[in-house]
Order: sequence, then C-alpha cells, then structure tokens
Amino acid sequence: MNAAPDVLSAPLRVRFDYTRSVGPTIGTFLTKLRDRKIVGVRGSDGRVLVPPPEYDPITAAPLSEFVDVAAVGTVESWTWVREPLPGQPFDRPFAWALIRLDGADTALLHAVDVAAPEDMRTGMRVAARWAAETTGTIHDIACFEPGEKSDATAAATADGEPITMLTTPVDLAYKHTASPQETVYLRGLAEGKLLGGRTDAAGKVYFPPRGANPTDGRPTDEVVELPDRGTVTTFCIVNVPFLGQRIKPPYVAAYVLLDGADIPVLHLVLGCEASEVRMGMRVEAVWKPREEWGYGLENVDHFRPTGEPDADYETYKHHL
Repeated sequence: MNAAPDVLSAPLRVRFDYTRSVGPTIGTFLTKLRDRKIVGVRGSDGRVLVPPPEYDPITAAPLSEFVDVAAVGTVESWTWVREPLPGQPFDRPFAWALIRLDGADTALLHAVDVAAPEDMRTGMRVAARWAAETTGTIHDIACFEPGEKSDATAAATADGEPITMLTTPVDLAYKHTASPQETVYLRGLAEGKLLGGRTDAAGKVYFPPRGANPTDGRPTDEVVELPDRGTVTTFCIVNVPFLGQRIKPPYVAAYVLLDGADIPVLHLVLGCEASEVRMGMRVEAVWKPREEWGYGLENVDHFRPTGEPDADYETYKHHL
C-alpha cells in the first residue's frame, strides 16, 4: 500500500421513511396547522416561542400555555436559493427566510416565493400561503409571499383527530470517495478476500482497515489478509420488525472478531436459533454466489456456527 492505488468512488443514496411520535406540544402545533392556524407557546420569560418547544429554554420546565399567532409577519433575515435542490419547496429560485410572525417573539424558518433576490429585503412583510390540502405537517404552509393578508378561509381537509405521529421521508444523495486503504479493502472483497490493515508487524490489525492507527496516528499501510472465521464477542437479538427488514425476527446481529484481527465487525449470525448464539461462539462466513459479488461486505451474506468449541473468554475479552 506504499504506492497509493487509484481510489474507488461511487454515488450513494440513502432513502427511508422516518416515523416518530410527536408528543403533545408538537402535536398541537401540527394539528393547528392542519386547521390553517399557527400557535406558539409562552415561555417563563413571557416570550411567545414559534415553533413551540416542549421545554423552556431558560428553566427546562415543560411548557403548556399555547398562544395563537398571526399567519403574517416580518422577515428578519434571508438567503437566496439560486439553484433549488430536489425536495425543496420550488423548482425555481426562491428565498429561505427567518420570519417573526405577529404575536411571536422568535422566528420561523420557511420559504418565500419571490421572483428575484431584488424582491427580498429584511423587514418586508409576508403572509402564509396555505396548501390546497392540509394534513398536519409544516408543509401545510406551502410558503410565504409578500403581503399583509393570509387566506385561511378554507376548511381543514383531514380528519379532526389530533396529530400524534409524523412520517418524514429522508433522502440523502452524495458521492463517496474511498481512502487508499478502504479502496484496497473494497477491491479485496470483490475478489473474495478479507483484508485488514496495520502499521507494522507489531501493530494491531484493523478490519475494515483505517487510514491511520487511532492510538498513534501512524498510517496503516501493511495489508493483512484475514480468514473468514472468527469469534462472536457481543451480540443483540433483534425482535422488533421494521420497514424494509429482509429477515423475519428474531435474528442476531453480532460483533465478530475475525481470527488475526484486533477489532470486531458487525454482521448477521444465522444458521441456528437466535437463542443459541452466545459470546465466544465460533462462526464462519457464508458468501453469496460469486456472480452477486460487488465492492462491499454484503458479499458475505451472514456468518454461521462452525461447530468448533467456544473460544476462551481470555482470547477476546479486550475486544468487547
């Protein structure tokens, strides 16, 4: 690894729906938005905070005094978006602004629909433009626009039950460029090899390899090929189903210390009942068919018990 190889890079995209309970404070705020109304909450110092926090920023006490505020306000600061990104409120240039609504003492971040940056200024008056259909999210305010009047005459378009849950789509796209050490590791996986890295013959072996030894900062330039057998150090039995889960619970996610490595790697342990997995269990990699291999540890589908006697605790106690 002294001669740095051409590093690998690839576009990556992470997408999932994040679902959470909103609690009584945010739930009230979202329920009022669905009714085309905006509320804040009064803090211990008398200020009206919008959006409403659950706890007082000064005393940390729970807050419960809700206060109606106007759907019109004043721009306190702003920035121009020349090239909108996917998922933003508009597919044309617009402004993000901090807007202090009438009756509020803090600012709300939202989009302002104007044609050019010359149309934006600090201190300008703006009004909420409501979505045609309201469902109880911040998107019920489609945007703000210059003016003194917000049209909130239409009736709410969702049922009257309080909002208790919120699902937010998460979509993150980026390009990942691997380090030289990671590139060697990934190319090894594409060839069916498990490659770690260390600083010298006396150093610890890190798998996956790191660019530098975290204890002294020296580069981990020595490549070490590891066997696909190891020892379970710690583990978790997954009993809760979730969206996108490809294995029916219960199953085991375990840290496996490969023979010759000094740091365990997280992977699935299958091939036995979840209740049979234990610390010290000896396991081996089960590889996917060769035609399914790529540049990733998912080439190893899972680990399974080897049937060997359990490893002695002394051999892995420093790797928990």
